[in-house]
Amino acid sequence: MTWQIDKAHTDVSFSVRHMMVSTVRGHFKGVDGTLEFDPDNVTSAKLQVTIPVASIDTREERRDGHLRSADFFDVENHPSMTYVSRAVRALGGDRYRVEGDLTIRGQTRPVALDATLNGVQRGPTGGRSAGFEATGVVSRKDFGLNWNVALESGGVLVGDEVKLTVDAEVMEVVPEPVGATA
Repeated sequence: MTWQIDKAHTDVSFSVRHMMVSTVRGHFKGVDGTLEFDPDNVTSAKLQVTIPVASIDTREERRDGHLRSADFFDVENHPSMTYVSRAVRALGGDRYRVEGDLTIRGQTRPVALDATLNGVQRGPTGGRSAGFEATGVVSRKDFGLNWNVALESGGVLVGDEVKLTVDAEVMEVVPEPVGATA
């Protein structure tokens, strides 16, 4: 069964250390993708996600502009990042490990996400929706996001470790009845 990401109910966010003393948080808007998913056999799921990098929002427009520049995401040459799953492994209960490939700035690296299936429900319009939460950690340097500034007191302006958090809702794609007209 094919399920479509519900953009209105999905959030891809991140956090990274700033000046070694605080944490900056942000998220991406307009996340799109599909999930081949059978609620009775979650480990057979296949996920493809596209994230428009220009949609980055850290609540600070100057910082967002810098993140869109060639110093970081280079949105002009790499307008989106993608995640494609390779395997889903059961961890017990409703918990899973999703192993996949994340591509940022043309660099593809394996990234594992720890995921929880929050449930599957039939909505008011009759279609089914499923909800997931997932977390993971990546090194931004693995993707060529190397820009930094050394601090006078030691350390760097931007941490390397980026924590990812995904809250996603997907909607089952219901095929049009045979013979349906527009």
